[in-house]
Amino acid sequence: MKHIPVLLNECIEGLNIKPDGIYVDGTLGRGGHSSEIAKRLTTGRLISIDRDETAIVEAGERLKEFGDKVTLVRGNFADVASILDELGIEGVDGMLFDLGVSSPQLDEAQRGFSYMNDAPLDMRMDQSASLSAYDIVNCWSENEIKRILWNYGEERYAPRIAQKRVRKREEKPIETTLELSDIIRSAMPAAALREKQHPAKRSFQGIRIAVNDELHAVEQMMQDAPKKLNIGGRLCVISFHSLEDRIVKNGIAACEKGCTYPKEFPICVCGFVQTLKSVSRKPIVSGEEELEYNPRARSAKLRVAERI
Repeated sequence: MKHIPVLLNECIEGLNIKPDGIYVDGTLGRGGHSSEIAKRLTTGRLISIDRDETAIVEAGERLKEFGDKVTLVRGNFADVASILDELGIEGVDGMLFDLGVSSPQLDEAQRGFSYMNDAPLDMRMDQSASLSAYDIVNCWSENEIKRILWNYGEERYAPRIAQKRVRKREEKPIETTLELSDIIRSAMPAAALREKQHPAKRSFQGIRIAVNDELHAVEQMMQDAPKKLNIGGRLCVISFHSLEDRIVKNGIAACEKGCTYPKEFPICVCGFVQTLKSVSRKPIVSGEEELEYNPRARSAKLRVAERI
């Protein structure tokens, strides 16, 4: 399936692109957002980052036409501040982060992200990383598995699923996505199986987040990215589940609040000043027109903030 960039027009509008500005696409994917940003630059520059080597190669082909206006970096968006430092860039005019799994990653069965196709248990966004879904499913304790399903997957049947999974792996290792999906299904009550969403969706989300340390990456990005924005620079973040969106929302709110001392204190001594303001109080979501051709955008939420 071709990758369709989510909330594309809304992101471009949110970034408020200046032709001579410097921008970051912290989650390059297959280059959909990066391409549209680069089209709007004249003397400006775009830094596009992704931890997936396949994404760097494929998006690189798509972005070749823009020449040295685009710099590709293989890395983690959590390290955006240090990446910019290494490039000698003190500040940028906009940053975009799309926190979802790209369509090619979901549709390439061998990557192991999908519960719809049989594939080795992998789920690594960075194929050189040591930890995979296989390691978590077959080596982590029942309590640790329950924790990630509950905390990261928001799976209310986490105890049952974790227990069933440990029992099954005692018979033989759990090696593929469909094996895991069947185990999850067998652990759930009949009422849960009647829900609209696939019974393995929340569990796969929890394992993927753990494999790629996604929430820590988002927290680190929300701490560091605003510091690298020029005055008037824009931060745009697309999230796809409530855990990520909560981190983004709270991160922006903390930068908006400024002083961390109680209001009754006569004078601020914390030294923390307001650095961001929300461009839109509520998250921006996809309209019906986009959902018709890209149903995967249904859960996407875009938050936009500006450096002040």
